[in-house]
Order: sequence, then C-alpha cells, then structure tokens
Amino acid sequence: MRNQITAVIIALGLVATALIVSQAYKYRFRSAEGIHVVGLAEVDFTSDLIVWEGTFQRKSINLRDAYASLKSDETSIRDYLKRKGIPDSSVIITAVNLQKEYDQVYDTRGTMSQVFSGYKLSQSVKIESQDIPRIEALSREVTELIEKGIELNSSDPLYFYTKLASLKMDLLSKASTDAKQRAETIAKSVQGSLGKLKKATMGVFQITGKNSDEDYSYGGSFNTKDKFKTASITIRMEYGLK
Repeated sequence: MRNQITAVIIALGLVATALIVSQAYKYRFRSAEGIHVVGLAEVDFTSDLIVWEGTFQRKSINLRDAYASLKSDETSIRDYLKRKGIPDSSVIITAVNLQKEYDQVYDTRGTMSQVFSGYKLSQSVKIESQDIPRIEALSREVTELIEKGIELNSSDPLYFYTKLASLKMDLLSKASTDAKQRAETIAKSVQGSLGKLKKATMGVFQITGKNSDEDYSYGGSFNTKDKFKTASITIRMEYGLK
C-alpha cells in the first residue's frame, strides 16, 4: 500500500512539474513572440496656394538696347498684372540673367569658327497667391502679352498646401490607431491579448494627385501639379502578446 501511495505522489508530482514547465514555456514563448502590423491613414484635400512662373527675354547685338527692351517688357508685365488684379506683394521678378551667344560659321574650307551674335538677357516673373482661380486664369491668359511683342514663356502652375505639417500629424495619429486596431484583432484571433508596444517606425509620407494613377515613391511623393490631392502615411508597429 505504501508503495502505491508513493507511486501516486510521484505521478502527481510529475504531472505538476509538466504543467509548470508547460506554462513557463508558454509564457516564455508569448513573451518572445510579437505582433507586427502596418497602419495606414489617408485623406483627400485641396491645395490652398498656387505658384505660377514665366520667363521673358530680349536679344540684341548691343547690350544697352537689349537691357532697355527687357526693362520695357518688365514694366509692361507689371502693368498687365495690376490690370488683372494681382497685387505687387504677390509678384517676384528676378535679377537679369545675361548670356553671350555665338553662331557657328564655316568658311569655304569647312573650318568652323564662332561669331558673336548678340547678348541675350532674361528675367523670370513669379507669383505666389492663395487666390487660386485668379492665378489659374492668368496662367492661361498671360500669352496676351505676346500680341504686344513680349516674348513670354508661361509655365504650368504649381499647387501647394500651407497646413501640411498639421495634416501630417493628424494622419500619423490615425495611422497609429489603425495599426493598434489591427494588432488587437490579431491578438483576439489567437485567444490572446495585446501586450506593450515594442517598436514603432513611421513610413513614407506620400502626396499624389487625387484619383490619379501616380506611383508611390520610395523616398515619398510630393505632387505639385494637381490642385486636388491625396495624402497618405504608414506606420509599422510591433506589440507583445499576452
């Protein structure tokens, strides 16, 4: 009888030891493992700042004549912009850029030489404004100056958003919440609970044209050609599992 009792005690001891080892292994395993998730947030927004730029130039064999013509064009452009309702505070005109130009000339023997053909002077006019409709119209209509003999090349307007820092912070918060919700869902699916946050890494901030097929960039896209845009951000998070 005594031997039987001893055997039972030993068996119960082995079972208890096995349970303790099992629970210890389970705890160690769960402590070592983690849940890796990626949170995403995006928002559509409308640009609130437009930038338009154009260049104008004059060329003459005489430097003074070229400069006088360029300054006359600058005056005409400023007057034109005022008539279009553009305040001087929104207009930036750069300093004069000067280039000497040469023509290639060949003599009867086919020898090439360079002959001075004149001075080319150019300037850029730039407008930054939050009156987007007005500047959009101007970018299309400014070619009217060509009819006055002004050689003006108009660029497509660029669109920006002045509250980008605030928008980015809001997206980051939403992406973090999204990541945590994903992690909680995974934890519940394996009958566990979410542990402490181990690591968080912010992904790339992307700005693309709304409803466009524009590709994301490894270093982050920053669309400036579209007035209507979509901003998105990702965040990688690692949680422990209880």
